[in-house]
Amino acid sequence: MEDLNRRQREILDLVRQRGFVAIDQMAEHFAVTTQTIRRDVNALCEHALLVRFHGGAGLPSSVENIAYDERQEMSPTEKSAIAQEVARHIPDHASLFINIGTTTEAVAAELEHHRGLRIITNNLNVANMLGGNPLIEVIVAGGVVRPRDKAVVGEATLDFINQFRVDIAIIGISGIDADGSLLDFDYREVRVAQAIMRNSRSIYLATDHSKFGRGAMVRLGHVREIDMLFTDRLPSPEMMQVLRDAEVVVRIPDAIAEGS
Repeated sequence: MEDLNRRQREILDLVRQRGFVAIDQMAEHFAVTTQTIRRDVNALCEHALLVRFHGGAGLPSSVENIAYDERQEMSPTEKSAIAQEVARHIPDHASLFINIGTTTEAVAAELEHHRGLRIITNNLNVANMLGGNPLIEVIVAGGVVRPRDKAVVGEATLDFINQFRVDIAIIGISGIDADGSLLDFDYREVRVAQAIMRNSRSIYLATDHSKFGRGAMVRLGHVREIDMLFTDRLPSPEMMQVLRDAEVVVRIPDAIAEGS
């Protein structure tokens, strides 16, 4: 995230590697005072990237996602840049799935000037965003509406998705494990995402760098099942090797790549 300093980014990477790190250990590791580390940890907690525990900090829960309203406020610049890069790879007159997530919603916002798109979505925020656009046809999945984020999930949603075969799926994710597993929090949402992936010729994953190494309890699939990964920062060398082995094309927005 652009408003984090270098040490805060390194603290986040350290906690992701270890799961929990004591304040004293971080102070010694970075050769700064414990007060400085506490300020850094507090800043990371404000971004919902870490959670304070007695004497240290750990990763957010793997069983419950951050609230939708909070996720909307996280990394807006990065999400916008990722969305613009995804939109550059979407041709006019394509058929698309767009699933749940604030990054996929940012992608939808960047598609408003495309022509002849046919978009199938289980995200009512996407439907509201593009449903009035005369250049785009929006098809909304049936099912149960999840109040907190306007996701549509359930058996009816699965049956609906399985009627289609589209050119490109644009999906988001809650976490990517070190072995390349794609992770999320709600098994009902995951089942819909799996159906979307099965019924798409190409799969584009749009996610910011904070999802690398983040835990969540439901396995959606593996990076080998996606074709292109759009993110705002190259992941660790170890993750890049996993992506190379899976033959995934990684795209970083030009504006971010040139400034890094």
